[in-house]
Amino acid sequence: MARWCYRHRLVVLVLWVGALFGLGVTASSAGTNYAEVFSLPDTDSKRAYDLMRKAFPERAGDTDTVVWKTDEGTVRDAAVRSRMEDALAEIGRMEGVGAVAGPYDERGAAQISEDGRIAYAQVTFADQADAVPKALVQDVVDTARAAAGDGLQVELGGQAVTRVQEPPTGTAELVGILAAAVVLFLAFGSVFAMLLPIVVAVFGVAGGMFGTQLISHVTDVPELASLLATLIGLGVGIDYALFIVTRHRKGILSGKDPEEAAVAALDTSGRAVLFAGGTVCIALAGMLVTNLRFLDGVVIGTSLTVVLSVLAAITLLPALLGVLGHRVLSRRQRRRLAASETKGEQVSGLAARWSATVQRRPRAVAAVAVVLMAALAVPLLSLRLGTVDQGNDDASTTTRKAYDLLAEGFGPGFNGPLQVVVDGEAPTGLVKAVEDTEGVAQVAAAPPANGVSVLQVVPTTSPQDVETDRLIDTLREDVIPAAGVQAHVGGVTAVSKDFASVTGDRLPLFVGTIIGLGFLLLLLAFRSLVVPLTAAVMNLLAAAASFGVLVMVFQWGVGLDVLGLGTEGPIASFLPIIMLSLLFGLSMDYQVFLVSRMHEEWVHTRDNARAVRVGLAETSRVINSAALIMVCVFLAFVLSGDYGAAMAGVGLAAAVALDAFVLRTALVPAVMHLLGRANWWLPAGLEKRLPHLAVEPKEEDDDGPPAPAPEGKAVDGAASVVHGFVRTPEGEPVRGAAVTLLTPGGRQLDRVASLADGAYVVAVPSPGTYLLAVSASPHGARAAHVTVGDGPLVHDVELTPGGVDAVS
Repeated sequence: MARWCYRHRLVVLVLWVGALFGLGVTASSAGTNYAEVFSLPDTDSKRAYDLMRKAFPERAGDTDTVVWKTDEGTVRDAAVRSRMEDALAEIGRMEGVGAVAGPYDERGAAQISEDGRIAYAQVTFADQADAVPKALVQDVVDTARAAAGDGLQVELGGQAVTRVQEPPTGTAELVGILAAAVVLFLAFGSVFAMLLPIVVAVFGVAGGMFGTQLISHVTDVPELASLLATLIGLGVGIDYALFIVTRHRKGILSGKDPEEAAVAALDTSGRAVLFAGGTVCIALAGMLVTNLRFLDGVVIGTSLTVVLSVLAAITLLPALLGVLGHRVLSRRQRRRLAASETKGEQVSGLAARWSATVQRRPRAVAAVAVVLMAALAVPLLSLRLGTVDQGNDDASTTTRKAYDLLAEGFGPGFNGPLQVVVDGEAPTGLVKAVEDTEGVAQVAAAPPANGVSVLQVVPTTSPQDVETDRLIDTLREDVIPAAGVQAHVGGVTAVSKDFASVTGDRLPLFVGTIIGLGFLLLLLAFRSLVVPLTAAVMNLLAAAASFGVLVMVFQWGVGLDVLGLGTEGPIASFLPIIMLSLLFGLSMDYQVFLVSRMHEEWVHTRDNARAVRVGLAETSRVINSAALIMVCVFLAFVLSGDYGAAMAGVGLAAAVALDAFVLRTALVPAVMHLLGRANWWLPAGLEKRLPHLAVEPKEEDDDGPPAPAPEGKAVDGAASVVHGFVRTPEGEPVRGAAVTLLTPGGRQLDRVASLADGAYVVAVPSPGTYLLAVSASPHGARAAHVTVGDGPLVHDVELTPGGVDAVS
């Protein structure tokens, strides 16, 4: 498939552009039909909601609030009243505004605070918040705030108003892409190579967004799905293309022509991308076990975007590689390649040195990594799930000012009233009992409607206060049963509390499901019980530490001012499930990429220390680059203007950074060094029963490690290899040294080049004495007799500049 896409690149490009254009036109014509379906079956708030729908079947559009405060006198003064009545009357005449309920009529007396300095009016639109035109909302905001001045403050709150104070759509995405472009350019040194992953990611994300818009017309998809799909699509799309482009460039630098390099890259890293994309989709599908139906649309939107990103990486990318040819390399690399001065892309010496350090001091590295992760996980013990509202907005926003004014004039609980809903007429005893309950500021009983009575209960504490949660429990468990009536407690605050409880109850099943599926996939890929078990533990550790960071930032308020994200509050109830799905899927990508290289070395040498050392040295750079790109993309969503999106962005950025820079680069290889050969243990009976799954075939680079020995060369047997390091007298690794194994008579048996960390391995046909010759300009040459016994032989070589050892 890769070869076909490479050779028919114009056809592939036309098909992709045509498909994206067609999807875009169709989606634009159809529009969006996002549905904020939020159902919590078998909860008290859901039963209250059902009764409310029975009482008020004709639901009006979104209701927003205009709040004003006077510094002198009261809001009843003629000067204030005339200005606000004129503004409200003008708002009421706007097309798209259904009704305006102000405080200056007989029914509005309760809309003025006790001290008379604060009042509010309710503006009801004809549509729900996401369907109200932004221009109309902006007109309402401008008209209301035009009445301010001369000691009169006017602010607005509500979901529709929130939409007009958000930054322009696409700001976060654009900043994330620009940051990713900088990282890619630093990694590749080529503008064309930099653009490839970005173009592939944009095609995948755009296709996913258009597809999600169309799907929203046939099933319930929340607007959150589009945001999360963009978040995950940009991250995985760029990363997957990065893996393949890195492999392709390495192939060209090793001497292959661009077509063969592209085919080899897709047949190796492309397989890993397919596997990694599948694991992300499986992790996302794990949300379905929670039985929270509003997450179904999130699973559809994000999974579709991941699938299209993978499809773009394995079809569109080889076509683009065909268009660019050698231009995927930097100019300097192309000049050196033309002069035959390079035979492989240089891996950073820092990576090789770090890999050697981890091998020498695995206990110290593991201890530091564990202490760091544990310290970051400690705040998780104080995690409190809840809902975020406009009280968490930045203090400079009109929604936050309106929230604070309502709390000042009518009490902190006014922003999150509870509804006690009774099927029938509410008895006087219930009303009196609720009024006398500690934590209740006021109760207003509405006349029965369609056989349903509603008590509006304003708590003395804010919606996010833990005391409000206790009040809900008291009403449900003590007050209502004692009144001997069948009633239910609902409202946004009660729904949030129930959602947090349901999430907490179902979280263990969800975590167990996605960890179990990940364990099975890694078991099939690496033929080991220990590797997937280690990965599961690491995933849990990464999740705990990243949620600890979330608690520190958003619940404790550490750094919120720097990020410009308003004030602290509880962690959004929906975040654990969504974030854990994405985290487990993304961390599996890095685990697969890292361990597949280690597994390849293990299969060839049966030397665990070498396998772990070489795997880390060869993959750490691309893993760290990929992680840095994801961190940039996720952090950019702090600019989205959405508090929930910013919370998800910071949490995922912390999770990816800790996973890549601490776990995969330090803790995983350190633990694998400590476990030794046990890493690759699999019971013989299980080995026979498991199907074989090749994640990534062996690299066939000219300068890479030797190919598996043919039958008769007991590579997997006792006398299989000679291996070690080629270094200078100062201990620096020598890359590209020619290492040749000969018989005592001078017949060549194997020849390889040392790797970035100076490591080499040559195959030995049988026990005996051989001649090992090593040379590298300008480091000199050495030769020595080596005697191989019943197992692999470790033989390190030190090259002295200008030195030559003669062996008779």
